[in-house]
Amino acid sequence: MSESIPPGTGEAEAASGVEPEILQGADRFQPGLNALGAAATPATALAARQRKTSAITSSLSLAQWLSMTVVMALFYITFLTQAFQIPSESMEKTLLIGDYLLVDKVHYSNGGAWGKLLPYGEIGRGDIIVFRYPLNPAQHFVKRVIGLPGDRVRMASKRVWLNGQLLDDHGYAVHQSNYVYFRDNFPQRAGVIPGQIDAQWWLDLDRNVRNGELTVPANSYFVLGDNRDDSEDSRYWGFVPRGNIVGRPLLIYFSLQRMRPAPYADAADGKLTSLAGMAARFWDAIRWKRMMRLVR
Repeated sequence: MSESIPPGTGEAEAASGVEPEILQGADRFQPGLNALGAAATPATALAARQRKTSAITSSLSLAQWLSMTVVMALFYITFLTQAFQIPSESMEKTLLIGDYLLVDKVHYSNGGAWGKLLPYGEIGRGDIIVFRYPLNPAQHFVKRVIGLPGDRVRMASKRVWLNGQLLDDHGYAVHQSNYVYFRDNFPQRAGVIPGQIDAQWWLDLDRNVRNGELTVPANSYFVLGDNRDDSEDSRYWGFVPRGNIVGRPLLIYFSLQRMRPAPYADAADGKLTSLAGMAARFWDAIRWKRMMRLVR
């Protein structure tokens, strides 16, 4: 049975020999037309492909750059630096309790073949160093180098004399307490309280002191804290061996002062209020001006 065609739809066109018009709607695709309805040319298509290729290349370059940056940062942090926190006031005001440091572990290393490429250097007077505590290598201390191997050191009335010359340390040394004979006149041993200094160091002083001066032996360093009146340093336990030195503090990347205690809050305040108060105290405790500061 043949399908009938409704009158008026195609009979007149068929009878007149006129082909029906095909309407182009928005939902129909017309090959050969660009976005503006104009016929696409080879040059237009080539330009479009070039733009697409350029965008892909830029994206790949950015991803590659970001990946290399992350890899280099991880390598630097893992192998070239080490993070430390300052737990005591012995280096105030140079380093404060709550300072977080990045320590350069490479600077004092033996350069070898890399010596011309990386900034290796010798330990100098006045350098701040991080080292393994000679009496307990599991602990790390940070102090300032005062005497190099062969130097002669003595203290008189809180002032340091180095190789017969008064040391100009006003730029970093701090004195905050009363006069103590042994501490302020080192290596004079009068007035030492039993147990105040290491027993082995007490015996070693006899071998290293001549004419009231302490001579620093080879491969060793005499160190003091900048806070001279509140520092457990070479006066109390001896020299720092060269092999104990880890590196030099490079940067204070974060600093947090002691947070004030939380105010009393009853149970009705709820946990959200407590968390908000803790966040506010933490924010106030950050020492913003010390962050990203180079250590000198």
